[in-house]
Amino acid sequence: MSYLSRFGILPLLATAIMLCTAGCPGSSDQTAANSNQAATQGQASDQSSDPASANLAPISTDSSAQAPAAADNQQSAPPSNAAASYQAPVQPSDQSSDQSTYDPGNGEQPVSYAPQPPPALPDYEQPPTPGDGYLWTPGYWAYGQAGYYWVPGSWVQAPYEGALWTPGYWGYRHNRYGFYGGYWGQYVGYYGGINYGFGYVGLGYQGGYWGGGHFNYNRSVNNINNTEIHNVYNRSVSNSYSGGNRASFNGGSGGIQVRARPAELAAQRQQHTAPMRAQIQNQRAASTNRAQFANVNHGRPATVAINQPLAADRNVRAPAALQAHNQAAAQQQHQAVQQQHQPVQQHQAVQQQRQAPQLQQRQAVQQQRQAQQRQAPQQQQRQAVQQQRQAAPQRQTAPQRQAAPQQHPASLQRQAAPQRQAAPQRQAAPQHQEAARPKK
Repeated sequence: MSYLSRFGILPLLATAIMLCTAGCPGSSDQTAANSNQAATQGQASDQSSDPASANLAPISTDSSAQAPAAADNQQSAPPSNAAASYQAPVQPSDQSSDQSTYDPGNGEQPVSYAPQPPPALPDYEQPPTPGDGYLWTPGYWAYGQAGYYWVPGSWVQAPYEGALWTPGYWGYRHNRYGFYGGYWGQYVGYYGGINYGFGYVGLGYQGGYWGGGHFNYNRSVNNINNTEIHNVYNRSVSNSYSGGNRASFNGGSGGIQVRARPAELAAQRQQHTAPMRAQIQNQRAASTNRAQFANVNHGRPATVAINQPLAADRNVRAPAALQAHNQAAAQQQHQAVQQQHQPVQQHQAVQQQRQAPQLQQRQAVQQQRQAQQRQAPQQQQRQAVQQQRQAAPQRQTAPQRQAAPQQHPASLQRQAAPQRQAAPQRQAAPQHQEAARPKK
């Protein structure tokens, strides 16, 4: 066997293996999938430390179910001309096959349609938080016969404890744009990946979370200057909107290329509550205000947000799952409070036992003082009467009769009987002279 046959075959085999490895698309796809999975795990670890991550629905721990599609991480950059006036984006003429089959509503039907894309989201300031239990609902573009008009953002009273708002959004499909309405629910669902700001950064809601029977507000994305709100925390939001125009629709040319995550789909399949009457009235009022239409204000609405908060409808029942969750959380909180108070109660009991004799003595002294205080008015009244008597002039007393000397009962009876007066003694009749005559 020649030298080439002995030693030349090994380099050829190595070269062939390298060429197959480089040309195999499976290895590059696997590498991209691993990188996407690592990025997803990093995002999940960051969300696990954020209390607002509870606003997303829990999903399965299966990594294949958690990994989003490659297009999920692709988001078009917002336009750089932030100060420029509104110009409607050019109507796309051709769309890829991938975009034509894409459903931005994930099975949900739009509530309205428009032939052209909505304007970019305007930049505005949030009104102050009116009080506890109010959630921010961002403004959005709605469509009417006269074109797009801006519905102002507003603080809305939550219809029930644990309620979260999922904003509506526009999505492109079949050469037109459909609007998918917002709703109330236990978790925040999919809203097209639109960055509405103020905690609605495209995924979930980082403006606060429910806990302890009230809503906790993130100061970094909410305008909180009300001294009555004490349930406040501060956590920076990395994807917070800082200014300029933003894309207001999903899909199509110039839209946000973000698809729904598993957690958002899970929230979308749960029980929802439609917008309340005050929210619908806010939209109707905007539809009758000419200054709110884009063809008049050129993308700069006259009223971007309203200061007056919107009241919630009465007797709105929370979903059954949320009711059970609230009851369990209330019981846990009550048990935790009891456990915290047990050492204090035991310490108080020991102190009460030690102080029992002193307390009894104090109570006896206090009862005695109270009795004296009760008798004090009577004593004062008596003293006043005595002083009045002493101050009045004393009357002269009648002379007392001398007591008669005591006599014997018999003598008393004698004295008591009326003494008969002695009959007057008769004078002796004068002797007749005949008697004096001598006898013959």
